[in-house]
Amino acid sequence: MLSEEDHQRIRAAVTRAEERTSGEVFCVLAQDVSRYREVPLAFAAIAALVVPPILVLSGLHRLALAGIFSSWTDDSVRGVEALILRTLSGYTLLQAAIFVGVALIVAFPPVRRLLTPRFLKRHRVRQVARHHFAASGARLSEAEPHILIYAALNDHQVELVAHHAIHQAVGEGPWNAAIASVTEGMRAGTPADGFVRAIEICGDALARHFPPTGKPVNRLPNDLLET
Repeated sequence: MLSEEDHQRIRAAVTRAEERTSGEVFCVLAQDVSRYREVPLAFAAIAALVVPPILVLSGLHRLALAGIFSSWTDDSVRGVEALILRTLSGYTLLQAAIFVGVALIVAFPPVRRLLTPRFLKRHRVRQVARHHFAASGARLSEAEPHILIYAALNDHQVELVAHHAIHQAVGEGPWNAAIASVTEGMRAGTPADGFVRAIEICGDALARHFPPTGKPVNRLPNDLLET
């Protein structure tokens, strides 16, 4: 996703930031965090339930009623029952066809990404980011604050997860600015620029509140991880 030059720039930015603090900065860029397999099924179910009644209400029921009356007068009750059975069977087949057709269309990756609700993307990215944060934090002690900058390229979502001590000391301002920087970089097609700027913002916040306490010990990789 990123070039070697981009990786070098991000690695250098993390190194510079960590030289001024006892904290750690870790960056992850994911292509996708989820396939959102439930989205095609959800849209297919909604369409199958909503479209047939709309067609009926828009006028197709008149044809059925006309058929019923003609059958009532010409073919007796059995004809009416047969017509009702055919109508219900057609309704069911229409629902099934709509369900399958919509599911296949929405399952196409670009369409699925477009129709996936933003809140669902945000939720999945937050879950995966917190998982990465917990996994990386397992290498650190409670006294070693760390920050994860996590971006999902296709989902256009950015999540920043910080050690609780950092949140208490810094507040939300720098993190919102860092998230905005990565988001703007992805929108502009230059995610590396966004990461570098976000790292600088996080580094400044860490330097103010968590200055170096001795010789730097690098416990997390400085290079951006692509997944």
